[in-house]
Amino acid sequence: MAGACVASPLCTWLVAACVTGAWDKERPKGVQWARKRRAAVRRGRESSKGLISAFYGSGIQGLMSSFEPCPEFYSSSRNASVFFGENGFSLFGAWKPENSRSQRRTARSPGQAMAVAVTPAKEVAGKKRTPTKQRRVVVTGMGVVSPLGHDPDVFYDNLLDGASGISEIETFDCASYPTRIAGEIKSFSTDGWVAPKLSKRMDKFMLYLLTAGKKALAYGGVTEEVMSQVDKTKCGVLIGSAMGGMKVFNDAIEALRVSYKKMNPFCVPFATTNMGSAMLAMDLGWMGPNYSISTACATSNFCILNAANHIIRGEANMMLCGGSDAAIIPIGLGGFVACRALSQRNNDPTKASRPWDIDRDGFVMGEGAGVLLLEELEHAKQRGAKIYAEFLGGSFTCDAYHMTEPHPEGTGIVLCIEKALLESGVAREDVNYVNAHATSTLSGDLKEYQALIRCFGQNPELHVNSTKSMIGHLLGAAGAVEAVATVMAIQTGWVHPNVNLENPEKSVDVKVLVGSRKKRLDVKAALSNSFGFGGHNSSILFAPYK
Repeated sequence: MAGACVASPLCTWLVAACVTGAWDKERPKGVQWARKRRAAVRRGRESSKGLISAFYGSGIQGLMSSFEPCPEFYSSSRNASVFFGENGFSLFGAWKPENSRSQRRTARSPGQAMAVAVTPAKEVAGKKRTPTKQRRVVVTGMGVVSPLGHDPDVFYDNLLDGASGISEIETFDCASYPTRIAGEIKSFSTDGWVAPKLSKRMDKFMLYLLTAGKKALAYGGVTEEVMSQVDKTKCGVLIGSAMGGMKVFNDAIEALRVSYKKMNPFCVPFATTNMGSAMLAMDLGWMGPNYSISTACATSNFCILNAANHIIRGEANMMLCGGSDAAIIPIGLGGFVACRALSQRNNDPTKASRPWDIDRDGFVMGEGAGVLLLEELEHAKQRGAKIYAEFLGGSFTCDAYHMTEPHPEGTGIVLCIEKALLESGVAREDVNYVNAHATSTLSGDLKEYQALIRCFGQNPELHVNSTKSMIGHLLGAAGAVEAVATVMAIQTGWVHPNVNLENPEKSVDVKVLVGSRKKRLDVKAALSNSFGFGGHNSSILFAPYK
């Protein structure tokens, strides 16, 4: 049906172009010409209606088989390029203009066709929504599954204490790997959150996602009574993953070595990144926006900002959003080892992740999930929800430079932060806390720091830290887990320390970075950054609700 709505104005326009072009060549004189012209226009309208009804009845194939543009349409490079591109691709096959440029210009007669072409625009204009006051978005719930705990309060208390969740990998034998450490979750149970039958079949990334999503609802006071009263067509799920169900897919490949008959019939759906959001929506009966985004390690921020936009546009009142990943398996570890991206400080795991420290030697893999419950302000107030913070907005940009390396000038990061400030209406002097992406890589940490100084260097109250110093890099889940930490900083009035910052880079001003102990801070506005392979940059902003 959507395709029909697009094609209908197009059919009308093409018919009008054919009619006007044909009559421009041999134009009769006087009243006789006028009568014939009106009759031709009527025939064109009837033909247009016939084409539209044919399209609705038999789809695009019926339209293509019943219609071929007249030569006059092909004579106008402008007409064709508007709909089918400059290089001549069309729904009807390739075309080659045969007339000269001057002949095409003469035959164009844009005014005559334009009267018909703008008619659909007038109809659409009449259906525009009446302007309304922008809807505010607040955080009313949080869920987390991490190496430092599976409850937002426990998780953040451990961060404030400077505890480390990084240790030797235990789930498989990695003695032959140059990296044998990770932010691995040692104890995790789906009891009470996921049905046992599904728990046995699903990939861990999906189990983490479902558990964190439901815990976010519980943390937000969304009881069964509340669920029975909300409009479920205005409730959505947007939780992404960078890696998806790697373990399920890897197991399927191993089974295929024996026979396809040995393969798990759920291996395809449980490996795709979208299925986590879909399964959670099925469980909750939420019928609003539902999909996933995968932009490497920037995934969570992309999901959070897009979820907020659905609420702002009135398409949803509540959105569960964030990210989940579980890639600490042989193929996942081996892949990042091959990239030479991981720390090899195996003899001292808790010291391995050390953002901005001169002795850093790569990031440490982590796993887990983070989910925020975003809600429209008035909807939250009506149900008496506790509001933990307000979501102000954010932005995305692309470095367009390299698959894995940041732009040497930090151009994309600076642009992303400045656009986020502009979109959210936040003054740069009001941002006094940044939860940085800072993964403990040689180039990434410095490029982000330099970008932050360019954007906020004149702010003496700026405080910057990296959650990854204690839990490692959770890939697609990193941004959401760090968003939970950011909201908890707003709630508690404490920002967590940067651990392992023992020998800072000489170009780094340690006064900007939080030290080795937690620090009291009245957060005015907080920025959380996430960047991903492919040059994906994302920045989102939170503030205390007032």
